[in-house]
Amino acid sequence: MEENEQVTTEKKPSSFRKGVLAGVLGCLVVLAAILVTGWFFLGRLYDAGFMDFKDIAKAKVISGLIDKYYYKNVSDTAKTNGVYKGLMEAMDDPYTKYMTASEYKEELEDTSGQYVGIGVSVLRDSKTKKVTVHQVFEGSSADKAGIEKGDVLISADGAFAENLTLNEFTKKIRGKAGSEVTIVYSHNGEQHTVKLKRAAVENPSVYGKMLDESAGIGYIEITEFNSKTQEEFEKTLSSLKKQGLKAVIYDLRTNPGGLVDSVTKILDDILPKGTTVYMMDKYGKKTTYSSDDKKQEKLPTVVLTSGDTASAAEIFSGAVRDFKYGTLIGTKTFGKGIVQQEFTLGDGSALKMTVETYYTPSGECIHKKGIEPDIELEYKYTGDASKVTDMGSYDFSKDNQVQKGISVLKGKLDN
Repeated sequence: MEENEQVTTEKKPSSFRKGVLAGVLGCLVVLAAILVTGWFFLGRLYDAGFMDFKDIAKAKVISGLIDKYYYKNVSDTAKTNGVYKGLMEAMDDPYTKYMTASEYKEELEDTSGQYVGIGVSVLRDSKTKKVTVHQVFEGSSADKAGIEKGDVLISADGAFAENLTLNEFTKKIRGKAGSEVTIVYSHNGEQHTVKLKRAAVENPSVYGKMLDESAGIGYIEITEFNSKTQEEFEKTLSSLKKQGLKAVIYDLRTNPGGLVDSVTKILDDILPKGTTVYMMDKYGKKTTYSSDDKKQEKLPTVVLTSGDTASAAEIFSGAVRDFKYGTLIGTKTFGKGIVQQEFTLGDGSALKMTVETYYTPSGECIHKKGIEPDIELEYKYTGDASKVTDMGSYDFSKDNQVQKGISVLKGKLDN
Protein backbone atom coordinates (compact mmCIF):
# COMPACT_ATOMS: atom_id res chain seq x y z
CA MET A 1 0.00 0.00 0.00
CA GLU A 2 2.85 2.33 0.78
CA GLU A 3 4.39 1.65 -2.61
CA ASN A 4 1.11 2.21 -4.40
CA GLU A 5 0.59 5.37 -2.43
CA GLN A 6 4.06 6.50 -3.35
CA VAL A 7 3.43 5.89 -7.03
CA THR A 8 0.16 7.71 -6.83
CA THR A 9 1.83 10.60 -5.04
CA GLU A 10 4.54 10.87 -7.70
CA LYS A 11 2.12 10.78 -10.66
CA LYS A 12 -0.21 13.44 -9.29
CA PRO A 13 2.18 16.43 -9.70
CA SER A 14 3.06 15.34 -13.25
CA SER A 15 -0.60 15.25 -14.25
CA PHE A 16 -1.24 18.60 -12.55
CA ARG A 17 1.61 20.28 -14.43
CA LYS A 18 0.27 19.01 -17.72
CA GLY A 19 -3.17 20.29 -16.86
CA VAL A 20 -1.84 23.71 -15.91
CA LEU A 21 0.24 23.86 -19.08
CA ALA A 22 -2.75 22.92 -21.20
CA GLY A 23 -4.84 25.56 -19.43
CA VAL A 24 -2.21 28.25 -19.96
CA LEU A 25 -1.88 27.34 -23.64
CA GLY A 26 -5.63 27.46 -23.99
CA CYS A 27 -5.78 30.90 -22.35
CA LEU A 28 -3.01 32.16 -24.59
CA VAL A 29 -4.90 30.97 -27.66
CA VAL A 30 -8.07 32.71 -26.47
CA LEU A 31 -6.15 35.88 -25.56
CA ALA A 32 -4.44 35.89 -28.93
CA ALA A 33 -7.81 35.55 -30.64
CA ILE A 34 -9.18 38.44 -28.58
CA LEU A 35 -6.16 40.62 -29.36
CA VAL A 36 -6.35 39.84 -33.08
CA THR A 37 -10.09 40.52 -33.13
CA GLY A 38 -9.68 43.71 -31.07
CA TRP A 39 -6.79 44.84 -33.26
CA PHE A 40 -8.91 44.20 -36.34
CA PHE A 41 -11.87 46.23 -35.08
CA LEU A 42 -9.61 48.96 -33.66
CA GLY A 43 -7.88 49.15 -37.00
CA ARG A 44 -11.25 49.41 -38.72
CA LEU A 45 -12.13 52.27 -36.33
CA TYR A 46 -8.97 54.19 -37.14
CA ASP A 47 -9.40 53.40 -40.84
CA ALA A 48 -12.65 55.37 -40.68
CA GLY A 49 -10.67 58.55 -41.43
CA PHE A 50 -9.94 59.99 -38.00
CA MET A 51 -6.89 59.48 -35.77
CA ASP A 52 -5.01 56.50 -37.14
CA PHE A 53 -2.04 55.00 -35.25
CA LYS A 54 0.49 57.49 -36.59
CA ASP A 55 -1.74 60.37 -35.44
CA ILE A 56 -1.86 58.96 -31.92
CA ALA A 57 1.89 58.46 -31.96
CA LYS A 58 2.35 62.04 -33.14
CA ALA A 59 0.13 63.33 -30.33
CA LYS A 60 2.27 61.44 -27.80
CA VAL A 61 5.44 62.96 -29.30
CA ILE A 62 3.94 66.46 -29.04
CA SER A 63 2.88 65.76 -25.44
CA GLY A 64 6.43 64.68 -24.64
CA LEU A 65 7.91 67.82 -26.19
CA ILE A 66 5.51 69.94 -24.13
CA ASP A 67 6.58 68.13 -20.96
CA LYS A 68 10.25 68.56 -21.76
CA TYR A 69 10.50 72.05 -23.23
CA TYR A 70 7.42 74.15 -22.41
CA TYR A 71 8.26 76.77 -19.77
CA LYS A 72 5.32 75.77 -17.54
CA ASN A 73 4.01 72.43 -16.33
CA VAL A 74 0.91 71.29 -18.22
CA SER A 75 -1.24 68.51 -16.79
CA ASP A 76 -2.34 65.56 -18.89
CA THR A 77 -5.93 66.57 -18.18
CA ALA A 78 -5.32 70.03 -19.65
CA LYS A 79 -3.71 68.48 -22.73
CA THR A 80 -6.54 66.02 -23.38
CA ASN A 81 -9.13 68.78 -22.85
CA GLY A 82 -7.18 70.81 -25.39
CA VAL A 83 -7.49 67.96 -27.88
CA TYR A 84 -11.26 67.81 -27.37
CA LYS A 85 -11.61 71.58 -27.67
CA GLY A 86 -9.44 71.60 -30.79
CA LEU A 87 -11.62 68.92 -32.35
CA MET A 88 -14.69 71.11 -31.93
CA GLU A 89 -12.80 74.15 -33.22
CA ALA A 90 -12.23 72.25 -36.46
CA MET A 91 -15.80 73.23 -37.43
CA ASP A 92 -14.74 76.91 -37.43
CA ASP A 93 -18.02 77.71 -35.69
CA PRO A 94 -17.92 80.06 -32.67
CA TYR A 95 -21.10 78.46 -31.27
CA THR A 96 -19.78 74.87 -31.34
CA LYS A 97 -17.58 73.93 -28.40
CA TYR A 98 -16.43 71.28 -25.94
CA MET A 99 -17.12 72.00 -22.26
CA THR A 100 -15.40 70.39 -19.30
CA ALA A 101 -17.62 69.24 -16.43
CA SER A 102 -17.13 72.54 -14.57
CA GLU A 103 -17.73 74.59 -17.71
CA TYR A 104 -20.91 72.66 -18.45
CA LYS A 105 -22.13 73.29 -14.90
CA GLU A 106 -21.69 77.03 -15.49
CA GLU A 107 -23.54 76.70 -18.79
CA LEU A 108 -26.50 75.15 -17.00
CA GLU A 109 -26.44 77.99 -14.47
CA ASP A 110 -26.63 80.51 -17.30
CA THR A 111 -29.89 79.05 -18.58
CA SER A 112 -31.41 78.36 -15.14
CA GLY A 113 -31.95 81.98 -14.15
CA GLN A 114 -29.78 81.53 -11.03
CA TYR A 115 -26.03 81.60 -10.50
CA VAL A 116 -23.40 82.25 -7.81
CA GLY A 117 -21.73 85.64 -8.22
CA ILE A 118 -21.73 89.28 -7.14
CA GLY A 119 -25.13 90.24 -8.57
CA VAL A 120 -24.56 91.99 -11.88
CA SER A 121 -25.26 91.34 -15.54
CA VAL A 122 -22.68 92.69 -17.97
CA LEU A 123 -22.24 93.63 -21.61
CA ARG A 124 -19.10 94.01 -23.72
CA ASP A 125 -18.71 96.80 -26.28
CA SER A 126 -17.61 95.13 -29.52
CA LYS A 127 -15.46 98.14 -30.44
CA THR A 128 -13.86 99.27 -27.18
CA LYS A 129 -13.91 95.78 -25.55
CA LYS A 130 -14.96 97.41 -22.28
CA VAL A 131 -17.13 95.30 -19.96
CA THR A 132 -19.97 97.43 -18.65
CA VAL A 133 -22.49 96.70 -15.91
CA HIS A 134 -25.91 96.39 -17.54
CA GLN A 135 -27.93 95.55 -14.45
CA VAL A 136 -27.34 95.40 -10.69
CA PHE A 137 -29.61 93.04 -8.78
CA GLU A 138 -31.22 94.48 -5.68
CA GLY A 139 -29.71 93.29 -2.40
CA SER A 140 -26.66 91.70 -4.02
CA SER A 141 -23.09 92.31 -2.83
CA ALA A 142 -22.48 94.55 -5.85
CA ASP A 143 -25.57 96.58 -4.99
CA LYS A 144 -24.48 96.97 -1.36
CA ALA A 145 -20.98 98.05 -2.48
CA GLY A 146 -22.43 100.84 -4.62
CA ILE A 147 -21.68 99.42 -8.08
CA GLU A 148 -24.12 100.94 -10.57
CA LYS A 149 -25.45 100.36 -14.07
CA GLY A 150 -22.96 101.81 -16.58
CA ASP A 151 -19.87 101.24 -14.40
CA VAL A 152 -16.93 99.64 -16.21
CA LEU A 153 -15.48 96.45 -14.72
CA ILE A 154 -11.68 96.53 -15.07
CA SER A 155 -10.50 93.35 -13.33
CA ALA A 156 -11.50 90.47 -11.08
CA ASP A 157 -8.84 89.02 -8.76
CA GLY A 158 -6.17 90.62 -10.89
CA ALA A 159 -7.47 89.22 -14.19
CA PHE A 160 -8.08 92.13 -16.58
CA ALA A 161 -11.28 92.13 -18.59
CA GLU A 162 -9.53 93.47 -21.69
CA ASN A 163 -7.24 90.41 -21.80
CA LEU A 164 -10.07 87.85 -21.63
CA THR A 165 -13.16 86.88 -23.54
CA LEU A 166 -16.40 87.94 -21.88
CA ASN A 167 -17.08 84.32 -20.93
CA GLU A 168 -13.62 83.95 -19.38
CA PHE A 169 -14.00 87.17 -17.42
CA THR A 170 -17.43 86.28 -16.03
CA LYS A 171 -15.93 82.99 -14.81
CA LYS A 172 -13.47 85.03 -12.75
CA ILE A 173 -16.38 86.91 -11.17
CA ARG A 174 -18.31 83.76 -10.34
CA GLY A 175 -17.29 81.07 -7.88
CA LYS A 176 -18.34 79.18 -4.78
CA ALA A 177 -20.97 80.71 -2.53
CA GLY A 178 -19.31 82.47 0.40
CA SER A 179 -15.98 82.99 -1.37
CA GLU A 180 -14.66 86.49 -2.09
CA VAL A 181 -13.48 88.24 -5.23
CA THR A 182 -11.65 91.55 -5.57
CA ILE A 183 -13.26 93.77 -8.20
CA VAL A 184 -11.67 96.86 -9.72
CA TYR A 185 -14.18 99.07 -11.49
CA SER A 186 -14.55 102.58 -12.85
CA HIS A 187 -17.42 104.91 -11.91
CA ASN A 188 -17.58 108.25 -13.75
CA GLY A 189 -13.91 107.87 -14.65
CA GLU A 190 -12.84 107.27 -11.04
CA GLN A 191 -11.32 103.87 -10.19
CA HIS A 192 -12.50 101.88 -7.16
CA THR A 193 -11.45 98.57 -5.61
CA VAL A 194 -13.87 96.45 -3.55
CA LYS A 195 -13.83 92.94 -2.12
CA LEU A 196 -17.21 91.25 -2.65
CA LYS A 197 -18.65 88.02 -1.30
CA ARG A 198 -20.17 85.69 -3.86
CA ALA A 199 -23.70 84.40 -3.24
CA ALA A 200 -26.55 82.70 -5.07
CA VAL A 201 -28.20 85.32 -7.25
CA GLU A 202 -31.62 85.20 -8.84
CA ASN A 203 -31.26 86.70 -12.30
CA PRO A 204 -34.68 88.01 -13.41
CA SER A 205 -34.95 88.15 -17.19
CA VAL A 206 -38.15 90.21 -17.44
CA TYR A 207 -38.88 93.76 -16.26
CA GLY A 208 -42.12 95.62 -16.82
CA LYS A 209 -43.83 98.93 -16.04
CA MET A 210 -46.55 101.23 -17.33
CA LEU A 211 -45.08 104.10 -19.34
CA ASP A 212 -48.27 106.02 -20.06
CA GLU A 213 -51.15 105.01 -17.80
CA SER A 214 -53.64 107.38 -19.42
CA ALA A 215 -53.04 105.80 -22.84
CA GLY A 216 -52.56 102.28 -21.42
CA ILE A 217 -49.08 101.85 -22.89
CA GLY A 218 -46.76 99.47 -21.07
CA TYR A 219 -43.15 98.38 -21.40
CA ILE A 220 -41.64 94.89 -21.05
CA GLU A 221 -37.90 94.29 -21.28
CA ILE A 222 -36.76 90.69 -21.85
CA THR A 223 -33.00 90.42 -21.24
CA GLU A 224 -32.69 86.73 -22.22
CA PHE A 225 -34.77 83.60 -22.75
CA ASN A 226 -33.95 81.14 -19.96
CA SER A 227 -35.93 78.37 -18.28
CA LYS A 228 -37.80 80.85 -16.04
CA THR A 229 -38.50 83.58 -18.60
CA GLN A 230 -41.97 82.42 -19.66
CA GLU A 231 -43.18 82.31 -16.08
CA GLU A 232 -41.72 85.77 -15.39
CA PHE A 233 -43.19 87.10 -18.65
CA GLU A 234 -46.70 85.84 -17.91
CA LYS A 235 -46.64 87.34 -14.40
CA THR A 236 -45.38 90.68 -15.71
CA LEU A 237 -47.92 90.80 -18.54
CA SER A 238 -50.75 89.90 -16.15
CA SER A 239 -49.67 92.62 -13.73
CA LEU A 240 -49.62 95.26 -16.48
CA LYS A 241 -53.02 94.19 -17.78
CA LYS A 242 -54.44 94.72 -14.30
CA GLN A 243 -53.03 98.26 -14.52
CA GLY A 244 -54.94 98.93 -17.75
CA LEU A 245 -52.52 97.74 -20.44
CA LYS A 246 -53.83 98.40 -23.95
CA ALA A 247 -50.58 98.42 -25.97
CA VAL A 248 -47.05 97.23 -25.27
CA ILE A 249 -43.40 97.87 -26.13
CA TYR A 250 -41.14 94.79 -25.97
CA ASP A 251 -37.50 95.76 -25.46
CA LEU A 252 -35.07 93.18 -26.87
CA ARG A 253 -32.18 95.59 -27.53
CA THR A 254 -29.66 93.80 -25.31
CA ASN A 255 -31.13 90.29 -25.53
CA PRO A 256 -28.50 87.79 -26.77
CA GLY A 257 -31.01 84.93 -27.08
CA GLY A 258 -31.33 81.75 -25.07
CA LEU A 259 -33.60 78.72 -25.16
CA VAL A 260 -35.78 78.01 -28.21
CA ASP A 261 -38.45 76.41 -26.03
CA SER A 262 -38.64 79.56 -23.91
CA VAL A 263 -39.13 82.02 -26.75
CA THR A 264 -41.57 79.82 -28.67
CA LYS A 265 -43.74 79.35 -25.56
CA ILE A 266 -43.91 83.12 -25.12
CA LEU A 267 -44.80 83.57 -28.79
CA ASP A 268 -47.53 80.97 -28.25
CA ASP A 269 -48.84 83.17 -25.42
CA ILE A 270 -49.26 86.25 -27.60
CA LEU A 271 -49.55 85.34 -31.30
CA PRO A 272 -52.50 83.99 -33.31
CA LYS A 273 -52.42 80.47 -34.76
CA GLY A 274 -49.55 79.62 -37.08
CA THR A 275 -45.89 78.64 -37.43
CA THR A 276 -43.63 80.84 -35.29
CA VAL A 277 -40.29 79.36 -36.44
CA TYR A 278 -38.98 76.19 -38.08
CA MET A 279 -35.60 74.46 -38.20
CA MET A 280 -33.85 72.31 -40.80
CA ASP A 281 -30.89 69.99 -40.23
CA LYS A 282 -28.36 68.90 -42.86
CA TYR A 283 -30.49 65.86 -43.73
CA GLY A 284 -33.50 68.01 -44.53
CA LYS A 285 -35.41 67.05 -41.39
CA LYS A 286 -37.78 69.85 -40.42
CA THR A 287 -38.82 70.81 -36.88
CA THR A 288 -41.71 73.27 -36.57
CA TYR A 289 -42.83 75.39 -33.62
CA SER A 290 -46.32 76.88 -33.71
CA SER A 291 -48.81 78.99 -31.83
CA ASP A 292 -52.06 77.08 -31.25
CA ASP A 293 -54.15 80.20 -30.57
CA LYS A 294 -55.42 78.90 -27.22
CA LYS A 295 -53.94 82.15 -25.93
CA GLN A 296 -53.62 85.36 -27.89
CA GLU A 297 -52.93 88.92 -26.82
CA LYS A 298 -54.62 91.37 -29.17
CA LEU A 299 -52.43 94.28 -28.16
CA PRO A 300 -50.86 96.86 -30.49
CA THR A 301 -47.17 95.99 -30.27
CA VAL A 302 -43.74 97.53 -30.81
CA VAL A 303 -40.46 95.57 -30.59
CA LEU A 304 -37.21 97.48 -29.98
CA THR A 305 -34.15 95.92 -31.64
CA SER A 306 -30.41 96.56 -31.90
CA GLY A 307 -27.23 94.91 -33.13
CA ASP A 308 -27.18 92.99 -29.83
CA THR A 309 -30.59 91.42 -30.47
CA ALA A 310 -29.63 87.87 -31.38
CA SER A 311 -30.66 84.24 -31.74
CA ALA A 312 -33.88 83.51 -29.80
CA ALA A 313 -34.55 87.27 -29.61
CA GLU A 314 -34.45 87.30 -33.42
CA ILE A 315 -36.92 84.40 -33.49
CA PHE A 316 -39.26 86.63 -31.46
CA SER A 317 -38.65 89.65 -33.72
CA GLY A 318 -38.99 87.65 -36.93
CA ALA A 319 -42.27 86.08 -35.84
CA VAL A 320 -43.78 89.44 -34.82
CA ARG A 321 -42.71 90.89 -38.18
CA ASP A 322 -43.95 87.99 -40.33
CA PHE A 323 -47.29 87.75 -38.50
CA LYS A 324 -47.63 91.52 -39.08
CA TYR A 325 -48.40 91.62 -35.38
CA GLY A 326 -46.29 94.64 -34.49
CA THR A 327 -43.75 97.27 -35.54
CA LEU A 328 -39.98 96.78 -35.20
CA ILE A 329 -38.09 99.95 -34.20
CA GLY A 330 -34.34 100.42 -33.82
CA THR A 331 -31.41 99.02 -35.79
CA LYS A 332 -30.67 95.78 -37.63
CA THR A 333 -30.37 92.70 -35.42
CA PHE A 334 -27.23 90.58 -34.98
CA GLY A 335 -27.96 87.81 -37.48
CA LYS A 336 -27.65 84.45 -35.66
CA GLY A 337 -29.96 82.08 -37.49
CA ILE A 338 -28.60 78.74 -36.28
CA VAL A 339 -29.51 76.45 -33.39
CA GLN A 340 -27.26 74.59 -30.95
CA GLN A 341 -27.88 71.33 -29.12
CA GLU A 342 -26.04 70.05 -26.05
CA PHE A 343 -24.74 66.49 -25.82
CA THR A 344 -23.73 65.33 -22.34
CA LEU A 345 -20.85 62.89 -21.98
CA GLY A 346 -20.33 60.24 -19.32
CA ASP A 347 -17.79 62.19 -17.25
CA GLY A 348 -19.96 65.28 -16.82
CA SER A 349 -18.46 67.13 -19.76
CA ALA A 350 -20.57 68.12 -22.77
CA LEU A 351 -20.59 69.30 -26.36
CA LYS A 352 -22.57 72.25 -27.64
CA MET A 353 -22.94 71.82 -31.37
CA THR A 354 -24.73 73.75 -34.11
CA VAL A 355 -27.22 71.26 -35.51
CA GLU A 356 -29.84 73.26 -37.42
CA THR A 357 -30.59 76.44 -39.33
CA TYR A 358 -33.79 78.22 -38.37
CA TYR A 359 -36.22 80.14 -40.57
CA THR A 360 -38.78 82.81 -39.77
CA PRO A 361 -42.45 82.01 -40.52
CA SER A 362 -42.08 83.46 -44.04
CA GLY A 363 -39.15 81.10 -44.73
CA GLU A 364 -36.31 83.60 -44.40
CA CYS A 365 -32.92 82.54 -43.06
CA ILE A 366 -31.52 85.55 -41.20
CA HIS A 367 -28.10 84.05 -40.44
CA LYS A 368 -25.32 86.62 -40.95
CA LYS A 369 -27.99 88.98 -42.34
CA GLY A 370 -30.07 90.04 -39.38
CA ILE A 371 -33.54 91.57 -39.41
CA GLU A 372 -34.09 95.10 -40.63
CA PRO A 373 -36.52 97.07 -38.43
CA ASP A 374 -39.64 98.64 -39.89
CA ILE A 375 -38.46 102.01 -38.53
CA GLU A 376 -34.68 102.57 -38.57
CA LEU A 377 -33.66 104.68 -35.57
CA GLU A 378 -30.29 104.86 -33.82
CA TYR A 379 -30.48 104.82 -30.02
CA LYS A 380 -29.95 108.07 -28.13
CA TYR A 381 -30.36 108.74 -24.44
CA THR A 382 -30.59 112.44 -23.65
CA GLY A 383 -30.72 112.06 -19.87
CA ASP A 384 -27.84 111.88 -17.38
CA ALA A 385 -26.57 108.29 -17.77
CA SER A 386 -24.47 108.62 -14.61
CA LYS A 387 -27.65 108.78 -12.55
CA VAL A 388 -29.00 105.51 -13.95
CA THR A 389 -28.35 102.80 -11.34
CA ASP A 390 -31.05 100.34 -12.37
CA MET A 391 -34.20 100.14 -14.49
CA GLY A 392 -36.12 101.98 -11.78
CA SER A 393 -33.94 105.06 -12.22
CA TYR A 394 -33.94 104.92 -16.03
CA ASP A 395 -35.75 107.91 -17.56
CA PHE A 396 -37.77 106.46 -20.45
CA SER A 397 -38.78 109.96 -21.54
CA LYS A 398 -35.12 110.49 -22.55
CA ASP A 399 -34.95 107.30 -24.64
CA ASN A 400 -35.65 108.25 -28.27
CA GLN A 401 -36.55 104.70 -29.36
CA VAL A 402 -39.02 104.20 -26.52
CA GLN A 403 -40.59 107.57 -27.28
CA LYS A 404 -40.92 106.64 -30.94
CA GLY A 405 -42.59 103.40 -29.87
CA ILE A 406 -45.08 105.31 -27.72
CA SER A 407 -45.89 107.57 -30.66
CA VAL A 408 -46.47 104.58 -32.97
CA LEU A 409 -48.70 102.85 -30.43
CA LYS A 410 -50.78 105.96 -29.80
CA GLY A 411 -51.37 106.16 -33.52
CA LYS A 412 -52.61 102.56 -33.54
CA LEU A 413 -54.83 103.10 -30.50
CA ASP A 414 -56.43 106.14 -32.13
CA ASN A 415 -57.37 104.18 -35.26
